[in-house]
Amino acid sequence: MIRVLIVDDHTVVRQGLRQIVETGSNMRVCKETASGREAISFACAGHCDLVLLDISLSDIHGIDVLKHIKQSCPGVGMIILSMHPEDQYGLRAMRAGASGYLTKDCEASELIQAIQKVHGGRKYISPAMTQLMADDISSRNKFLPHETLSDREYQILCMIAKGRRIKDIAENLGLSPKSVSTYRNRLLHKLKMQDNEQLTSYARQHDLLDS
Repeated sequence: MIRVLIVDDHTVVRQGLRQIVETGSNMRVCKETASGREAISFACAGHCDLVLLDISLSDIHGIDVLKHIKQSCPGVGMIILSMHPEDQYGLRAMRAGASGYLTKDCEASELIQAIQKVHGGRKYISPAMTQLMADDISSRNKFLPHETLSDREYQILCMIAKGRRIKDIAENLGLSPKSVSTYRNRLLHKLKMQDNEQLTSYARQHDLLDS
C-alpha cells in the first residue's frame, strides 16, 4: 500500500486530491496538511511513502520543503503538483530532487500513473517537462537572467515583485531581514538593476508574478 501525504494550503484541493488518490487500488492518503513544516516533520518521521506537494504554501516555500525532505529522507517520493506551469518551477523542482512535476489541470489518470511510477523508484516526466528539459540541454548558454539565479534568489525576486516587505519575506522564508537584504542586493547586481521598481518591471515582463 502506497501511503500518500498531501500538502496544499487549499482545503478543497486537498479533498479533491484525496478522492483521486484513493481511487487507486494500492494507495491511500495517510495525511493532509496545509503546513510545509508539518509536512517535513511527518515525512521525515517515516509516516509516508510519497508526498504530493504544492509550491505555494503559507509558511514555507514548497521548494524548501522538497529540499528538506530529500536531504533527511531521500527514499520518500516527491511529486510537485502546482498551479504554476512547468517553465516557471519545473526544472528547479527536478534539480532539487523531485521525482515528478505536474500541473493541477492534469488528468486524474495521469496523477495515478505518476504516483505508481515514482513509488516504483522511477521519475515521472510529463510531455511538457520532457520538452522543457530538452530545450534546457540544447540552450545551456542562452539562459535568461533570472534563470541563472539560485532558488532562494528567485523566490525573493518573486516576493519583492509582489510588493512584499523585507520583514515579511524574512518571516516567510525563515531568514533574518539582513539576509533578505543581502539577497536583494545580489539580485540587483546579477540582473543589473537599481531598485525594486526595476525588479518588479522585469518580473512582470517575464510573467513571474504568478510564481
